[in-house]
Amino acid sequence: MITLKKVSFHYKGSDAGVCDIDFSIKDGECIVLAGPSGGGKTTLTRLLNGLAPAYYPGELTGQILFNGKESVNSKSYEIGREIGSVFQDPKSQFFSSELAGEVAFACENYGMHTDEIRKRTDMAIRRFDLNCFRGHSLDVLSSGEKQRVAIASVYALHPNVYVCDEPTANLDDKGSTHLADMLQKLKKEGNTLIIAEHRLAWLAQIADRYVYIANGRMCWEKTAKQLAEMSDTERDIFGLRIVDKIELGSIQASVENTSPVLSAHRLSLTQNKKTIFTNQNFLLFSGQITALTGENGAGKTSLAKVLTGLTRESSGEVQLFGKRSAPSHRRKTIWYGSNDTATQFFTNSVTEELLLQSKKTPEVLERARKLLKDLGLYKFREVHPASLSGGQKQRLSIACGILSQRRILIFDEPTSGLDGINMEIIASLLKDESRKGTAILVITHDKELIQRCCNFVINIDKQ
Repeated sequence: MITLKKVSFHYKGSDAGVCDIDFSIKDGECIVLAGPSGGGKTTLTRLLNGLAPAYYPGELTGQILFNGKESVNSKSYEIGREIGSVFQDPKSQFFSSELAGEVAFACENYGMHTDEIRKRTDMAIRRFDLNCFRGHSLDVLSSGEKQRVAIASVYALHPNVYVCDEPTANLDDKGSTHLADMLQKLKKEGNTLIIAEHRLAWLAQIADRYVYIANGRMCWEKTAKQLAEMSDTERDIFGLRIVDKIELGSIQASVENTSPVLSAHRLSLTQNKKTIFTNQNFLLFSGQITALTGENGAGKTSLAKVLTGLTRESSGEVQLFGKRSAPSHRRKTIWYGSNDTATQFFTNSVTEELLLQSKKTPEVLERARKLLKDLGLYKFREVHPASLSGGQKQRLSIACGILSQRRILIFDEPTSGLDGINMEIIASLLKDESRKGTAILVITHDKELIQRCCNFVINIDKQ
């Protein structure tokens, strides 16, 4: 049993945090923390797993009880043994450079016998379908594959409670289904699951209750049945994603009598003697929003980096506006928003970051202000980008791309940390930008986003 009694926490030097959180979680129950990006879900997970205030300093009041014992009286390693955590950014919890070493790390850290470590490591790798990557370095895995490694490393420790922050943010349909099956089994074994999540459809058969957190406060809680009975209008009001699976029909826009702004011809990429993708051919057109989909590890991000000139193709060519384009030229012409936003921010404030590559004319400054307001970032305009939530960083990345005024924009998983309201805002902004003649390529597993704004879909198969 986990009980929170009038829990409030605010980060040191900041107003961000949660206030007066009051609810209980039964053993073996699955609780989903829902609510807007930046509303306090991640903070609540940090309080439950003991990282706040131990690692994230701040002022904590109220009581957090685990089986009647206050968490503040427990050591971090004691909490870590009972409560496994899967973070929003899986790389932030890696300690090893190799997959098997990472999965084994926690068991080694708790001093388990070598035979037991091997047994648990092998089981976790098998159960999360990672055996084919066993000898791989973690830095060559896709974001979705890294997420599976993070979950497997927690599973190997066999904790009683699993706290997951956006576990499907970068997973494809197959990965989400596999995770749902795995969590269902863990729940049946008596484990407690606490999941902060925006994408709700995959949780339909797992969740017992949904707790809605906004502006740092607990607004309501509903059973799975009550949530399923909410009307589309009610869900829209709270910015909740749909709870049913989406089946995409044929999506294809007419591009007759237009010339492509980007052409990929027989593109292939091989790295470290491994074929990432081969013989890719497609066209991007002005005013078109194209979705690039495919399984985790199929090479979608690698393809985007080739298109933008960040990685040189092994063979084939990329043409921009009908002419062959070298990587150096593509880097100056195409905007790329990474799926790892932590690698693309360089300044000390949101405003500085947004204006980094723009001339500060009155028109640009006004456009920047409007973008920040539209994306709910205006109140954070003087905040350091590193202090933003995952969803807020995604929105800043999109704002930077739009303000760049480049005619070709590529965004990698732009809605991975976004709630329904912000997903709709992003879809609307992308449609507005496409109407101006911008060609947009969106790498995504988010079928709701595809349904809202994309008019063409490219699927890349795993090699």
